[in-house]
Amino acid sequence: MAYATVDDLVPAYLATAPANASLLLARASRDVDQALLTAVYPVDDAGMPTEPAHVTALMEATCEQVAAWAAAGEDGTGATTVWDDVQIGSVRLARRGAQAGGGQTGSAARPLAPQAWSVLQQAGLTGHEPYTYIPCTEAADG
Repeated sequence: MAYATVDDLVPAYLATAPANASLLLARASRDVDQALLTAVYPVDDAGMPTEPAHVTALMEATCEQVAAWAAAGEDGTGATTVWDDVQIGSVRLARRGAQAGGGQTGSAARPLAPQAWSVLQQAGLTGHEPYTYIPCTEAADG
């Protein structure tokens, strides 16, 4: 399930909605989930955040990700490279779109866009290590 809707995306992040806006929002939501693999925050039975600040942060990060993709000409699949050919003086850099074996390199879809990451970080949803816990149980009276 996407953390944002087309109404969240337009016009706050993009002037007009891309034709595949719903798909982009779903892909961006998966990328936000990937960035939060070790985050700990309250969720409902469907896995959606319950704290208003977290709901807002996930929506904003999702929209920021789609906006970054739109600026880079990316469709969220990772098939678009960050750059094909860059020259500064006598230094020239070129990045291929795919590696041998079909792996992608240099995609504008990865990593999470800086603005998206900032939103998550400022909401306290990043920087957590994996951990386990034992749920508290009520002590027996007596």
